[in-house]
Amino acid sequence: MIVISIDLGHARTGFAISDKNGFLASSLCVITEYSDERLVQKAAALVKENKAELIVVGLPKNMDGSEGESAVRARRLAAEIGEAAGVPYVMQDERGTTITAHAYLSAKEVYGKKRKKQVDAVAASIILQDYLDSQKG
Repeated sequence: MIVISIDLGHARTGFAISDKNGFLASSLCVITEYSDERLVQKAAALVKENKAELIVVGLPKNMDGSEGESAVRARRLAAEIGEAAGVPYVMQDERGTTITAHAYLSAKEVYGKKRKKQVDAVAASIILQDYLDSQKG
């Protein structure tokens, strides 16, 4: 089953995709979009184009586990994208994924504008890999 994950941002949103066996996550792309309505349409089109059967959306919880405005927005957009694509979705705790993505890109010596373009897709791949790993037992 192909799974797509989404790391929502206010300007840039990262996407990652799994292999057909649901074993390995790979960065897919980053969409720059300021309008939630247009983001929903672009994300749904990406899900359909890649024939994904499940969407995993990063849930931005506070470090104490509580949920704020960003989590409310993520839940709303996940529901809208899922409905527009006709595909079920699940929420995945994304605490620490952006920090991990920056550390990964630092290790690969990716900096500046190049890093800014990649960090959200790398974060999406971490979210997806965490989800895939959680399903393996």
